Amino acid sequence: MATVESSFATKHPAVHTPVKLERKLVGRIGPWQLVRLINESELARVYVARPADSADDKSAAYVVKVLRKEWWRDAHAIEMQRRAAWVGRKVSHPHLLPVLSAGVDQPPFYTVSPKLEGRSLAKILEQQRRLPMAITLWIARQVAEALDALHTTARMIHSDVKPANIVVAPDGHATLVDLGFVHTPGESRHWSSRPVYGTLNYLAPESLTSSLSASPQSDVYSLGVTLYEVLTGSLPFVGRDAEELIRKHRETKPDCITLRRPDASKAVASLVARMLAKDPLRRPESAAEVAEELVRLEIDSFAARSA
Repeated sequence: MATVESSFATKHPAVHTPVKLERKLVGRIGPWQLVRLINESELARVYVARPADSADDKSAAYVVKVLRKEWWRDAHAIEMQRRAAWVGRKVSHPHLLPVLSAGVDQPPFYTVSPKLEGRSLAKILEQQRRLPMAITLWIARQVAEALDALHTTARMIHSDVKPANIVVAPDGHATLVDLGFVHTPGESRHWSSRPVYGTLNYLAPESLTSSLSASPQSDVYSLGVTLYEVLTGSLPFVGRDAEELIRKHRETKPDCITLRRPDASKAVASLVARMLAKDPLRRPESAAEVAEELVRLEIDSFAARSA
């Protein structure tokens, strides 16, 4: 593994690049001093923070995700925050971002997690169109292991697996983040209730029907889309609008990755194709099965590289 880590750090300096802090907001929420705003969405703002009783020169080693004020009376948004807090505390896994503490009983609603080193896989792909085979399989395997822990320990589906929610450290350690959309299998929720359109690129076909009927295999599909994108440098499906994108996810067969990535083996292409099967029953049965297969493919890729 040391060889892979060394290779990753050397060949992917983009991971070392610190996140540019666009603006600074200093404030306090509960026992936490908010040092800088680092990200925001329609639902929440994310800050780096430190305990309020710590010295001002102490580094901010935590991340506080705060539900935006306009959602404080939205029962569904509050429930999502509470569920994320519960899952983040219940599931302990090295590749899943934990929730260390939370304030979800009354406004302001927030969760606290450790600050991760590195960059999101989406940011890395912005600078580097695709990653080496061995590194790609390694990252995907780590995410599959995180999903397996989520599925088996909390009996929850992540429902938002995509490069933007995978943080890769300088040594190649991958962490699946953002539990804001976790839900139980089969829970009814229409995709249009999500405020983030970009997620549509990664949602499984069964999640794009009139009501949500998802399963752990839905996360396998989303990881398959992510793996396809990292391997080939492009998404398996693109559309001019949501309607066309949804139709392609439900009806169109993606190009085999070997057409876009000639060095991909038949075994890698087969796994990706099965992960992207329209019928959930034709996908790998579990994230654990995906992880096991990825381990074998990693070993094969190392052997091929050293041959």
